[in-house]
Amino acid sequence: MSEAKETVFIVDDDRSVLKALQRLLAASGLEVASFDSPQAFLENYDCAVPGCLVLDVAMPGLNGLELQQELAARGGALPIVFLTGHGDVPMSVQAMKRGAVDFLTKPVDEKDLLAAIRSSFERGRRLRAAQAELAEIGRRLATLTPREREVLQHIVAGRRNKQVAGDLGIVEKTIKVHRARVMEKMQAESLAELVRIAERAGIRGTPSRD
Repeated sequence: MSEAKETVFIVDDDRSVLKALQRLLAASGLEVASFDSPQAFLENYDCAVPGCLVLDVAMPGLNGLELQQELAARGGALPIVFLTGHGDVPMSVQAMKRGAVDFLTKPVDEKDLLAAIRSSFERGRRLRAAQAELAEIGRRLATLTPREREVLQHIVAGRRNKQVAGDLGIVEKTIKVHRARVMEKMQAESLAELVRIAERAGIRGTPSRD
């Protein structure tokens, strides 16, 4: 099934700004969804839809930074471009530290906004690719037997077949069989690739029992 079209979500309590931004982005050929409050956005947002969030900072109730925190708490990874009419430097630093793509002041320059949105889309694509890679690695790991998983941890630690056999109390020939199966199931063409895959999954090498 094809991925949903990238969408620019706009959240701003100023309806005139909301409409102006929606017209601008739609005229640039972008898919746009606008909301006049963070609450309305949260009620309607589908995390399966890729894109970015163009977010006002100062709003009644839940403000922009608080919405950023709420999305992070929910495990959301939507890249955010902040807009503000109040050029607050500490606020912008806080937003960027939390992962915002950009922090633009109103009235926003059209070129700057479009450039920030392009950067957001690109960051989102990289993040989704990384998430998909981790999901695939997890699927491969799930096919390993407990013994194969144990052998993998020894391999990642840099242990040779003879050393692994001694650590696990089995013959070296059996370790070779397990190692070959691990390489096949993890779809690794080389030891270096296997180590990289294991590191991506957060697998630490098992220390020697010597």
